[in-house]
Amino acid sequence: MELSIDRVTKQYKNKIAVDRISIKLTEGVYGLLGANGAGKTTFMRMICGILTPTGGEIKVDGRNNMEMGEEFRNLLGYLPQDFGYYPDFTAYEFMMYMASLKGLPSGKAKDRTRQLMEEVGLLQAAKKKIKTYSGGMKQRLGIAQAMLNDPKILILDEPTAGLDPKERVRFRNLIADFGKNKIVLLSTHIVSDVEAIADQILLMKDGQLKLTGTVGEMEQYVEGKVWECVRNEKETEHIVETFNVANMHHNSGETTFRIISETKPFENGIRVKGTLEDLYLYYFQEETKC
Repeated sequence: MELSIDRVTKQYKNKIAVDRISIKLTEGVYGLLGANGAGKTTFMRMICGILTPTGGEIKVDGRNNMEMGEEFRNLLGYLPQDFGYYPDFTAYEFMMYMASLKGLPSGKAKDRTRQLMEEVGLLQAAKKKIKTYSGGMKQRLGIAQAMLNDPKILILDEPTAGLDPKERVRFRNLIADFGKNKIVLLSTHIVSDVEAIADQILLMKDGQLKLTGTVGEMEQYVEGKVWECVRNEKETEHIVETFNVANMHHNSGETTFRIISETKPFENGIRVKGTLEDLYLYYFQEETKC
């Protein structure tokens, strides 16, 4: 299966939220990285057919997604950033309700609900009301409902926002497992959430795709631009205000800074290997300094 995005644009009056994006997606996990306001959600909602592009076209195996109607919806699983739950439903009731909206026959809906609740680790809590669930449990329920119709295209918008590290790891493992033989597009601004599981990284800024490639390929873009420098900790405030600092470590009056810079920031700077997080900070340094 191929999801083809051809010069897709979304404009609201004087603001261009998505600006002529073109890319072809095939089976695999794609990590869509970008700061808040980069246009990720608008882009994903157009892929899902919720928003109509101002310009350009989205096709599945050569057919326009908006014209496919129910056939396209049957291919799609979607977990929006602010997913609406019914707090007084039990998780089982909610899954059965979502299955009915997706047109699953009752028998199949029951079997699929039980299977997915077990896979996301919620089978023992299936009869509990959703309002008693933790954030991580709600997100796992969200991914379960997105998988009800065994979609070929899975769209996940900021699925790990607000989760603790243990829940985020669990969620990433679920996505990696569910992502086999599917097109999975996972939007986030948390680099570590896609670094381990994404086959391809898509870097989005100001409504445009700036870079695409594997994690290794992306890291090449910051090669020679990442430095470690040891300075007196009294300089900390000045250095943080002056440079793009990825992190720092204090030790006995000295501080080791990891700095992203085109040129050597200090004479004692040592060039080190860049990471995907360094690349993110390099591209979004204005936002990260706010």
